[in-house]
Amino acid sequence: MKAVELFAGAGGLGMGISKAGFKPARVVEWDRWCCDTIRENRKAGNELVALWPDPTEGDVRQVNFSELRGQIDLVSGGPPCQPFSVGGKHQAHEDGRDMWSEAVRAVREIEPRAFIFENVKGLARASFATYLAYIVHQLTYPEIARGADEEWTRHLSRLEQHRTAGSNAGLKYNVVWQVLNAADYGVPQRRERVVFVGFRDDTGIAWSFPDETHSVEALLWSQCRTGRYWDRHKVARLDRLLDCRLHARGANILGRPAAKPWRTVRDAIADLPEPEDWSGGGIFNHRYQPGARSYPGHTGSPLDEAAKTLKAGVHGVPGGENMLAYPDGRVRYFTVRESARLQTFPDDYHLHGSWTEAMRQLGNAVPVELARVIGGDVAGRLKRAS
Repeated sequence: MKAVELFAGAGGLGMGISKAGFKPARVVEWDRWCCDTIRENRKAGNELVALWPDPTEGDVRQVNFSELRGQIDLVSGGPPCQPFSVGGKHQAHEDGRDMWSEAVRAVREIEPRAFIFENVKGLARASFATYLAYIVHQLTYPEIARGADEEWTRHLSRLEQHRTAGSNAGLKYNVVWQVLNAADYGVPQRRERVVFVGFRDDTGIAWSFPDETHSVEALLWSQCRTGRYWDRHKVARLDRLLDCRLHARGANILGRPAAKPWRTVRDAIADLPEPEDWSGGGIFNHRYQPGARSYPGHTGSPLDEAAKTLKAGVHGVPGGENMLAYPDGRVRYFTVRESARLQTFPDDYHLHGSWTEAMRQLGNAVPVELARVIGGDVAGRLKRAS
């Protein structure tokens, strides 16, 4: 099945989509560092991107997608999230980086059988409720385009009128959205994202998000009740330290949870050597980065919990949030390779640029495993509907 990947970034969403069985026919990304990352991994023969086309580097607003109409099964992407992020200016539609209209245009011109879009959890905040509804309405009726000088609120009114009129004419998608925590799907990171999935109305597909497969309760059960987590990692009993609140929570769980345990930082990186400042221990992207320090609001990710959300901007990398917190109180920055593990990127996928630049790419990425889970479920439904 063929796909188009928009706002590709470093390739996290696209790689997950590829693992689910889709082959990108076009990959679009404006950032040169991200494009270099994709190109270098294509050249190196990384299996998840080796068959991708060379990325279209540039402004998505200049790309004509009409030539792909009727040829594409899936459009996916993550429109720039700064307009809605907690660390941003919260300008939404007034922010020049809001590219939702371009995502909708791509759907309108390509007419794929389905789409998957993701964005930051902040988009689901109450203050953005009306604009969130506007996004869903646009994705539902992509042919009802906004006029050149039309206010978005007026466009929303036209979309609402079309919906309430009960018209079935024209291109229509059945859209569902949900805030997902990547940790609930086997990613060793508490990363919450809003995911939108839509199926073209004529496919007749009824769909809902896949059930969660992992839980924090199952992790606490294995740490506080059975001790299997510590045994698996060969941690001595005297070193089995856990936040007292989490330990009390685990001790109060009455029965073994059915889900798998959340994966922790230790689960993700235990087999990597401690990073060195000169060579990374022979592992690419695994060099020590000095300067980490803990202070209120930036305390890092405890080794035996799912990691906190990796961040991309000044509130994350320079601020000190992308850190590993050892049980004895020491902290250090995650290496690029460790951060890639937390985002479930494959070990042979190399991030282009400096530590700061590579961390920016990872902080903006979708976990590969989360994308694979969602993409795989969508792929299965499309195949059965063919």
